[in-house]
Amino acid sequence: MNYLRHIAFCNRWNPEHYIPFVVGTIGYGWMRPAFAEELRRFPAVFVVDDHQVALHPALQRFEERNGAVAAVLIELVRIGLIDHLMGELYPVLNDRSASPAFLLDRAAVSLFGVRSFGQHVNGYVEGEDGLSMWIGRRAADRYTFPDLLDQMVAGGFPFGISAEENLAKECGEEAGISPELAAQAMATGVITYRCETETGLRSDTIYCYDLNLPASFNPVCTDGEVAKFYLWHIESVARMVAESDAFKPNCNLVMIDFLLRHGLITPDHHQFKELSSGLQSL
Repeated sequence: MNYLRHIAFCNRWNPEHYIPFVVGTIGYGWMRPAFAEELRRFPAVFVVDDHQVALHPALQRFEERNGAVAAVLIELVRIGLIDHLMGELYPVLNDRSASPAFLLDRAAVSLFGVRSFGQHVNGYVEGEDGLSMWIGRRAADRYTFPDLLDQMVAGGFPFGISAEENLAKECGEEAGISPELAAQAMATGVITYRCETETGLRSDTIYCYDLNLPASFNPVCTDGEVAKFYLWHIESVARMVAESDAFKPNCNLVMIDFLLRHGLITPDHHQFKELSSGLQSL
């Protein structure tokens, strides 16, 4: 069973095709040179040369940076370089424990190649025949990866909200999980990867959670992002991950992590070592 191809897919990028994005002396992202050239339109906000893009050193205050970058993004939408803004602000930082350099609309994260953060919840049920897992099918009108399979709950981790609060919010919106039940989700680890996209580079950190659900629970989507939920035996889920591309790409990594931790991919598997080490590449 070939799981390793999913890790390779989510880590496909060539550093030679990008230049660093820095604030002061700290590197935060990677940009394609073509997008960097577009930022020359805004010399009061970005300093662009052949080797890097830097936020203008005159922009020192957090609020000042936020306003300047937001104005640039509005103009990029106007001229068609960004389809639309999403109104969800992500912190530009390399670690969630650090103070952000500034805030960036989610729509521009891959253009700047900065880190983004998310939370994925594996909702599973213990039965006499072993584990079963709740799987969601993304709605057909989703902007990214429509109709593909997903974790029961998965969402971005924006600025200004704690991990517990965001998890409860996403659980309620995507699966109708009560705050009391969501609080039982156990943080199990982190997955990181860097991957080329149509617009730029995704440098993602996913916080993984396991939630042991009662047999009587049935998820209900309340925000329209999930078309349908399925409860499948874990062996069927593992087979789908190994043999198909039915899941959203990064969800495959979360599933591989779950299978490793629960002893469903064992040291006897020919890819065990590479799978175990390949889930954290940043």
